[in-house]
Parts: sequence; structure tokens; C-alpha cells
Amino acid sequence: MTNKVDILAIGAHPDDVELGCAGTLLRHREQGACIAVVDLTSGQLGSRGNPELRLREADVSSKILGLTDRINLGWEDGFFEETEENLIQLVAAIRYFRPRVVLCNAPSDRHPDHGRAGKLTSRACYLSGLVKIATEWKGEPQEAWRPEAVYHYIQDYWLHPDLVVDVTSQFETKMRSIAAFSSQFYSPDSKDEVETPISGKDFIDFVKARAREMGRIIGVEYGEGLVKERAVGVKNLLDLA
Repeated sequence: MTNKVDILAIGAHPDDVELGCAGTLLRHREQGACIAVVDLTSGQLGSRGNPELRLREADVSSKILGLTDRINLGWEDGFFEETEENLIQLVAAIRYFRPRVVLCNAPSDRHPDHGRAGKLTSRACYLSGLVKIATEWKGEPQEAWRPEAVYHYIQDYWLHPDLVVDVTSQFETKMRSIAAFSSQFYSPDSKDEVETPISGKDFIDFVKARAREMGRIIGVEYGEGLVKERAVGVKNLLDLA
């Protein structure tokens, strides 16, 4: 059983993917790629909202992004570790989607879950290609599958990008996908809720400024930066901006 996609984006929390690489997903979907998302947790420890609400918000965002599929592994927010059980579960998800490219959390960030998820995902992508690791999906055995490339999207901490994707045309829709998580981000109607580092209008301004900063690197209005794990191979230098 598979649900093959071109790009699989993986995030520690619902909304990580929206903030980190939604524009990149939208750009490739518009070019005909199939895209999917795996959320490792449901954000149970978030100071605002609750897991049930976060899952509903993720469903709204998924429709905005035009995802082929989105699944949540239900790990413990804040406490998941790089255990054999978690690695096998994520390997099974990767083999289910059989992506060419995986996008995942930053290798180091303000939230410790992000760096841990990024490293765990990278390892799972490697293990997914080993034929002696047995996994199944809904009772059916799976074949080994290793993505061609793994890239880390850049989150709160500044990381110098190895490549930047032009998301100018997709940026408005990216922001709508972020706004779908209304329990987490700025809303004039949420004045009575606890304030967090991401709940103020200044954070939305930061997201826009970061996208402008990334875009400036390649001479466009808005961009999303990615960090590579290995050298980027091309067949034609003219394909590079």
C-alpha cells in the first residue's frame, strides 16, 4: 500500500511546515507535483488551543495547500526522542509516501523539538532505504525506499541557506495557510488568551521580513531558504538562477 508523492514535508508540530516551506510546496504543486505532510505531534504542549483544535486547523490548511494527504503520528510534544520505535514508525510513513524529496525541520532552532525532529527525520530517510528493516502499513509489508534528497527548512534561528526557492507568487496563499492556525498566531479576537513568542503581530511581521530577506538573496520579492545535506546536483548550470 502506497500513496506516492513527489515531495513529503515533515514537521514536529502542525504549522511547522506552513511556516517553513508552504510556499515551496505550493510552487511545486502548481507545477504538477504531488505533495503531502507528516506531523509528528499534535502540538499538545502549545500554550494556546488544544490538540483537537490544532488537528482541525491542520485540515483547513491542508485544503489551502492542496495536499494529497496529511497524517499525524501522535508523538508526545516536547518529549519524543530518537527511539527505535519512533524511527520505525517514521520509516513506515516515508515508505508509504515514497517521496523523491523530503523537507524537514531545521537542524537547530529555538524550539528543541525542531532540531530533534530534523535529525530524526534525516536518519529515518536513510534507514528507509535499508532492505533488512521490516515495516508494514495497515498490515501490509512495505518495500525499502530512500528519498533522493533531504532538505531542512529554516525556522526561527537564522541559518544561511544553501538554496532559496522563489515563492513570490505563492506567498499570499502561504500566509493564508499560516492564518488557518488561528489559535496559535495573531488575531484581533484572541486578546484574552496567553501571549506566546509567536502569538503577536510582530511574529507575523517577522515571517514576512524573513521571506523578504531570503528573496533578496536571489533578487525576488519573497523566498524560502533550505539547508542541504549533500551537494546539489544539476545537469545544466542554466537551470540555476
